[in-house]
Amino acid sequence: MDEQQIPITFKAVDQEAELHQILKLQQINLPKNISKNESVEQGFVTVEHNFPLLANMNKSAPQIIATTGKDVVGYALVMLESFADQIPVLIPMFEKLATLYYEGKSFLEYRYYVMGQVCVDKGFRGRGLFDGMYHEQRRQLSGEYDFVVTEVATRNTRSMRAHERVGFKTILVYTDPDHGEEWAIILWDWK
Repeated sequence: MDEQQIPITFKAVDQEAELHQILKLQQINLPKNISKNESVEQGFVTVEHNFPLLANMNKSAPQIIATTGKDVVGYALVMLESFADQIPVLIPMFEKLATLYYEGKSFLEYRYYVMGQVCVDKGFRGRGLFDGMYHEQRRQLSGEYDFVVTEVATRNTRSMRAHERVGFKTILVYTDPDHGEEWAIILWDWK
């Protein structure tokens, strides 16, 4: 069956095997495993999780996947503030969030979570999986949170456009002084 005809389901991870499939898909899309041209055209993921961390994240909040029934073909990871110190490259973002204001209130006054990472298998891109996973997150989490926030490397133009399409707005652009990467902190308000 052509990949374009395979039905897709959006759901929360409920099996350990799905976590392993997320990590496999993540590895395929890390900058070290794709060409520079592909990273520009198709996007990339920045953070490399390990199984214990991903399993703990899944215990704390639903990790959303797109699945064909047997294969994970996309994922959207929920990262709570309690994991802020677990991934060094994300520490500057969490530090920035603690100092930001949104609509006149400190971020610390809101109920929010961070999009830990979103990725769609190459063979399934262009089928609405990105949007579908975000909408499933909103369906499952909007009663608990006011918004979701994340950061995207500004050079990852495909990801920036996709997030804007879903409804994210840029609230801050900054350069990480340790790594020299320019990041956009973006927010999807559910209120």
